[in-house]
This record gives sequence, structure tokens and C-alpha cells, in this order.
Amino acid sequence: MNAIDNYSFQCGIIDCCNELISCGIKSLALSRPLDSAAGRDALLAFSMESCRAHGTKLYPEDDPLLTDLFPLSRLKGKFLLLFYQMDHVLEQYIRLKEKKAALVAGGAYFGGNRSRIAWEYGRLLSYSDETIRGRLQENEKKRGFPLDRWGYICYIELRILNARLELTFLSVIVGWMMRKM
Repeated sequence: MNAIDNYSFQCGIIDCCNELISCGIKSLALSRPLDSAAGRDALLAFSMESCRAHGTKLYPEDDPLLTDLFPLSRLKGKFLLLFYQMDHVLEQYIRLKEKKAALVAGGAYFGGNRSRIAWEYGRLLSYSDETIRGRLQENEKKRGFPLDRWGYICYIELRILNARLELTFLSVIVGWMMRKM
């Protein structure tokens, strides 16, 4: 098998994302996560041409939505291109990010709220319920403890303005569920 360069590989994925959206199979698609904005931006010219050819749109994302749908390590600190056709899809994505930020700021991003954000994101990505459930279970195993058994998980994200530095503090609060064990 012939080796393919990374740029061509990324372009193939981008074109495939746009075709899936233009055919109505997906409403939102994500490029592969890239380590730098410059790496992502190197794909912009091809991405815009692919969008033009498929009748889709793109949105450069510097701060991807982080949920239990994907491992944190896959998207945290990465740069993406979001592909969509209808403006309301991008608006839903942005509102979902704002909703999560408000829950985190209010100390309420745990339990059902946390799950709802992940489920809404999965549906926005046109995943089936089975796929969403499977991804959530897979990522729960990677975290090493089930949310529904050991209590509540609370992520507090502190962001330093205009810097790419983020501190995530994970605290486990053992709730009434532990008393019942």
C-alpha cells in the first residue's frame, strides 16, 4: 500500500465530512483534531473549496465543546473545523457550549446536566442513541469510576483571559448514594 501524506489524508476526511452533510446524513461534522491553529488553517483553502462544491459551510473552532462523548485527551487544546449546512446547526452548537459553560460556572455540571449536554451534542452530530450510549459507557470506563454509583463529579474550569492556559480541577463529592452502599 502506498503511503499518503497527512495533508492529503486530512483533505480526504474533510471532503467526506462535507459529502455526508450535503447528502443529509449528518447535520454537523468535525474535522480531525489538530494540534495547532496553524495546522488547521493550512487546510482552510481546501476546506472552503470542498464546502463550495458540496453546498456546505465551515466554522473554525479554537475551543471545542468538551463532553463525555469523546475522551478529554482527544479534543482538549485541539483545533477543529466544524462542517454544517444549515445556520441553525452552528447556532445550536454555540448555544450548547454556552449552556455547558453556564452549568460549569454555576457548579451544576454533573449528573443529569452533564449527561444531557453529551446527549444533545451526540444528536447534533447525528449519532444514533445506541452510538451515544456506547460512547458514554466507553468513556466512563476510561475515567475509572461510574458517575451513577460513586456520587457526583464536578469540573471547575478556570480560564486565564487571552491565554491558552486552562486548569481543570476534578473533585469527587461522594453523595447520598455512598451511604446506601
